[in-house]
Amino acid sequence: MLRLDQKLQKIRDGRYAPGDFIIADAKDSDMGSGVTGTGFLRNADGTQGRRRTRQEFLQAIEEIVRQDVVDIMLVSVSNLDELHARGAFDGSAVKPAIRANETTDCWGGVRHETYVCRPSHPFRTAHLPQVRYGSEVPQPGAPVKGTDLGLYSVTFNNDFDADIRSLEAFADFRRDAAANEFKYFYEVFNPNVPLDLDRDALGEYMNDCILRSLAGVSKANRPEFLKIVYNGPKALEELASFDSTLVVGVLGGGAGTARDTFELVAQAEKYGARVALFGRKINLAESPLAMIATMRHVADGALAPEEAVRAYHGELQKAGLVPARSLEDDRTITEANLKPASSLRAA
Repeated sequence: MLRLDQKLQKIRDGRYAPGDFIIADAKDSDMGSGVTGTGFLRNADGTQGRRRTRQEFLQAIEEIVRQDVVDIMLVSVSNLDELHARGAFDGSAVKPAIRANETTDCWGGVRHETYVCRPSHPFRTAHLPQVRYGSEVPQPGAPVKGTDLGLYSVTFNNDFDADIRSLEAFADFRRDAAANEFKYFYEVFNPNVPLDLDRDALGEYMNDCILRSLAGVSKANRPEFLKIVYNGPKALEELASFDSTLVVGVLGGGAGTARDTFELVAQAEKYGARVALFGRKINLAESPLAMIATMRHVADGALAPEEAVRAYHGELQKAGLVPARSLEDDRTITEANLKPASSLRAA
């Protein structure tokens, strides 16, 4: 069993301990953008340099896999092919996964786009038999060629027609996944068009949509875990405590400060999440490897978020890297969903 399977088994059996918290690196940014999806290199003074090439992006992924701290490496199908050709996952305990669909609200990284202004529309590029078996058709029982795990994403907008399309596409995907012995985790985004809901109401709406969309799904076809927006402690605790068989994970969102990253890990674990799947918070860090290692310490309870910022800056100093922000600025919580609801009302 890979480390991911062992941790999921312990979580489902009620034997979870902080060391079982699952960390995933979401390096699937090319599925929502083009040239900009690889991030950028850092200049000597800590400022942004040129964008990474695809080959440099793949090299960065390989370095994280070799570090052996993350439990899942999420990539596009095309990059998974290249990584396997390089032997990146040979003998590794890190589980490769692919983004199995890319709803139109994920295309916000495309320069000059207007897609994200409209309610999400389901869309899928990945061909599951090719990913799972290396074949155009299912080959039941055949060895795994690429991977047997993927992310499936849905966005609910309180829009009847759009949400029905998304649910029907989700049902089609589950049938395809079952036919190809393919497992998935379920990403549910907050609405990508404005809704007149405060944070508490939005959290309630999202929790009900998630549970409603899974109520008709048999045990064999349910997701391995969830990937959702952190809508604050109240919403997360409600969802995580409702069904002990449903493993909840949080997504990272924007890059934010180092404190934002570590605070999200700590709050997510405290209020019932058992998985963190971060993309930009890792990819845009001064040192992705140091960021991941420090995230692990926070998830394990070895460091509090503010202590973790100091530790992270210490690692940057030892590596001769100039931080993008001062220590004081990097200790600041900037993301609204990590602040108490009372402070949001006061603001």
